[in-house]
Amino acid sequence: MKLKKLDISGFKSFVDKTSIEFPPGISMVVGPNGCGKSNVVDALRWVMGEQSVKQLRGKSMEDIIFSGTNGKQPVNMAEVSLTLLNDNGTVPEELKEYTEIMLTRRLYRSGESAYFINKQPCRLKDIHNIFMGSGMGAKSYSVVQQGYISEITDAGPEEIKYFIEEAAGITRYKTRKKEALRKIQSTSQNLLRVADIIIEIKRQMAGLKRQARKAERYKKYQERVRELDVGLAIHFYDEYTQKIDETDALITQLKDTEIEHTTKLKKLDAAVEEIKFQRSQKNQEISDKKSHRFEAQRNIDRIENDLAHHRKEVERLTYELTGLGTAREDLEEKNRNLTSEV
Repeated sequence: MKLKKLDISGFKSFVDKTSIEFPPGISMVVGPNGCGKSNVVDALRWVMGEQSVKQLRGKSMEDIIFSGTNGKQPVNMAEVSLTLLNDNGTVPEELKEYTEIMLTRRLYRSGESAYFINKQPCRLKDIHNIFMGSGMGAKSYSVVQQGYISEITDAGPEEIKYFIEEAAGITRYKTRKKEALRKIQSTSQNLLRVADIIIEIKRQMAGLKRQARKAERYKKYQERVRELDVGLAIHFYDEYTQKIDETDALITQLKDTEIEHTTKLKKLDAAVEEIKFQRSQKNQEISDKKSHRFEAQRNIDRIENDLAHHRKEVERLTYELTGLGTAREDLEEKNRNLTSEV
């Protein structure tokens, strides 16, 4: 594997997204003090899975996120992506078909972190597994920064052994061996626990056997009780059957009586309805007669009023007739007098 490109965004001094290409022949990063060489190396170590804050020259993991300057606002996320060329087939079997492998690591100020291989979420263990035996990695000899040569030369036997094993490419297999041994040890512990469980189960089985014998006796007694219950049920069956038949006959009789009473009630209801209808008709007739009587009385009153009026008219006319007769006599008298005078 070889480095192809490093993309840095929000990591330490790299507030804007920065891409660093590694064409063939590039093996180091040089520059004046304060230009960010160490930050590039820290970004490489971090994306390769470095978990030690001390190795990243910080007090806490949050220190790697750009905290802002006078002209720049702080950011809430640091992200580094490393693109590798798969040119020698040292990657795990599941990644051998890829010509390029992109590793991405993110860290948020809330403390959440994420790892990606070819933009697919993965575990930190998967990142470490890619670099095992390849000579690359967060703690390998392939990334050398200022002062690191003296650390290699002054390293102890265990650290030198680790570097040699990493160069020989057996780290991945030793890690797998440790995992296999750890699994074997875990399996052995599980077998011991299983043996303890078997012993405990055997101890419990003796008690369960006693309980089973008790259950068998209980089952026999229950069977005997059931037989006695069946015998008692058969014994009282005829008596209860006779009582049921008598009760059914009584219920049938009561139902017949109920039907008869219901019929009578219906007839009475019909008679009551007929009486109500007749009473309604009588009330209607009475109302009609009252109306006729009221109309006749009103006619009588009108006729009596007319009669009184006619009587007064007759009296007036009689009085006028008498007056006219007197006037006539007076005129005749005057006529006679005039005739005599003539």
